[in-house]
Amino acid sequence: MNGSPSGITYPRPLRPGDTIAVTASSAPVRPEHEGRLDFVIGWLRDRGYRVVEGECLRGEGVVSASAQDRADEFNAFVRDPSVRAVVPPWGGETAIDIVDLLDADALAADPTWVVGWSDISTLLLPLTLRSGVATLHGQNLMDTPYDLPRGTAHWLDVVARERGEEFVQQDPGVRRRGGWDDWSRLPAVTRVDLSEPASWRYDGGSLDVTGRLIGGCLDVVCHLAGSPFGDVPRFAERCPEGTIVYLENCEAPALDAARMLHGLRLAGWFDGARAVLLGRTGAKTSGDFTQDDAVEDALGQLDVPVVRDVDFGHVPPGNVLVNGALARVTMDGPRHEIRQSFV
Repeated sequence: MNGSPSGITYPRPLRPGDTIAVTASSAPVRPEHEGRLDFVIGWLRDRGYRVVEGECLRGEGVVSASAQDRADEFNAFVRDPSVRAVVPPWGGETAIDIVDLLDADALAADPTWVVGWSDISTLLLPLTLRSGVATLHGQNLMDTPYDLPRGTAHWLDVVARERGEEFVQQDPGVRRRGGWDDWSRLPAVTRVDLSEPASWRYDGGSLDVTGRLIGGCLDVVCHLAGSPFGDVPRFAERCPEGTIVYLENCEAPALDAARMLHGLRLAGWFDGARAVLLGRTGAKTSGDFTQDDAVEDALGQLDVPVVRDVDFGHVPPGNVLVNGALARVTMDGPRHEIRQSFV
């Protein structure tokens, strides 16, 4: 498959009948959550997909297996021509320990959709940077059966698209009320209380910018900056359209977030950026120093538009952002949208 002018290749569309491989590249599914895992796998099979479970999936502890075993299983799925998507059950804490063991060449040779978010963005970012293959930052496996609000795309719909197609996501105007569902008690839950009003924020009036998407969870991808696995500046040099960097803070207090953002700034992550998208966060302040203060402290000196409270990451609902896709971000009065094109 031919790549884009920026060198981006898109995996072929995922269709019912194709195989989805499930492996926990970070945290395992503990026994109390196996009911949810079984429900979601059945939900996918009912829709016509074949689902293969990896050995590195169920268990206890911080990670599902040794770094080598997790990497070997991930690479085996990527190299298997029958597997068309590799999806984790969820994130975790230390996926960074397998970043240098991933076979980006195999992904480039036979592009396969790699899906996930949170700690899994530690893998998605370097895979796209090093292979040139688009990866999908969106819902994890355990999130897959949830109903989504108006304007929010489902990852299964996105990966079913052909090269050259596009999709649009809009500000739903709501966010989740309350905390996470108790999957040990309600393994088959599919509805989320999205009744709390919310909106994307941009303080600069109207905005209409285009660039290649790249980013992930700030807490974890910040540790890749300055390494061969987080060379966003080199990626930007290959993008004549410029980049749109997206980041979301899971739990870093405001002063920690400011340091992380400064580190990315010093590493050149925002060089060539046409805009920065920041996901809505529930992370704490640092005394009187807020999360907005952290953004202004680190990014305020840049001549780059910053859109805040976009729906992706750890405060549902979660939009799908495809690393490498050409995105157009529009903020114009009530019109808040992200249009992504597979070109």
